[in-house]
Amino acid sequence: MDWINGMIVAGHGVAGGSGKDSRFPSGTIAMQKPYFLAQGIDLSPYFEGTLNVHLASMAPAPKRICFRGLVKWRDDIEELFTLSAVEVEVDGCRYSGLWYYPHPETKPEHFQPKTVVELLLPWIAGLAPGRVIKLRFA
Repeated sequence: MDWINGMIVAGHGVAGGSGKDSRFPSGTIAMQKPYFLAQGIDLSPYFEGTLNVHLASMAPAPKRICFRGLVKWRDDIEELFTLSAVEVEVDGCRYSGLWYYPHPETKPEHFQPKTVVELLLPWIAGLAPGRVIKLRFA
């Protein structure tokens, strides 16, 4: 499996709750966790936010899909998600996580460019926009 260089970019702040959207004060990931768990996907090993990584002109391609299905996580929001295994390397350390992909056709707002992936990972200190990391779809 080939490693890809990607650059961390700022997101909307909605997934982790740091954005200005008052509908999601604790963040969408925290709100979605019990609904994913009910479908057999435990998100507790991961930070309750996403790491957004720009992959230049390359559109991502998942290799090992862990989950694909509809998740109704609010009375008014039901989204189609694909979660796929990923691995990142930062300062020689590797971390396993998930590519968190809410499909644009069911996502109500807060869209990402096609070359930006949202990753669920354990907390990794020292990451900030502009930092280059290595990523591979497991």
